[in-house]
Amino acid sequence: MARTPRALAVAILALVAVPVGADAAAALPPPAPSVSDSRSQLTQLAVRAEDNVGYDRTLFTHWITVNGCTTRESVIKRDGTGVVVDSSCAATKGSWFSVYDGVSTSDPSTFDIDHVVPLAEAWGSGADAWTSDQRKAFANDLTRPQLIAVSASSNRSKGDKDPAQWQPTRTAWRCEYVREWINVKYFWDLAVDSAEKTAIEGMLDANC
Repeated sequence: MARTPRALAVAILALVAVPVGADAAAALPPPAPSVSDSRSQLTQLAVRAEDNVGYDRTLFTHWITVNGCTTRESVIKRDGTGVVVDSSCAATKGSWFSVYDGVSTSDPSTFDIDHVVPLAEAWGSGADAWTSDQRKAFANDLTRPQLIAVSASSNRSKGDKDPAQWQPTRTAWRCEYVREWINVKYFWDLAVDSAEKTAIEGMLDANC
């Protein structure tokens, strides 16, 4: 896992540096790489069968608190429009749009924070060999396009599925989504299985 130590160090530094003031809000997660870069990253991912034996969600510590806000609160603030937060960092006003299914809301409690690459998927793709600090950094990674506020219904429909099993119903987001997926797997040196890779290639061809 040549990239994992670098991934851990960068992710931890990013978590410490997360801004939470009024100027911190940006629209949606950090952008995914270009299509050509995504294709290049995909070729560098190991292809092997997944093994989820021993997976337990509690092995990925989240949400952690940095500068007074949890990672979840930071994503809610970042991904909304006109977001106002109280002294405890909870959103009290704003609007949110779920890029997965086109649902809009003014009530952030109806939105979940999705791990683009699910924790169970990461476990079966290589995270089973990580340290607890690596898993914590992955589960709270705000630097890669790994965390996004979406409707609870779309998040729960997705569950632990990979692109061979689930894709956003809003087709306009599929190109961004598949590039996010590749980028997260590439940075964290996670493998793909053969059906997953075939589906990813098909999404790039059809949607990008």
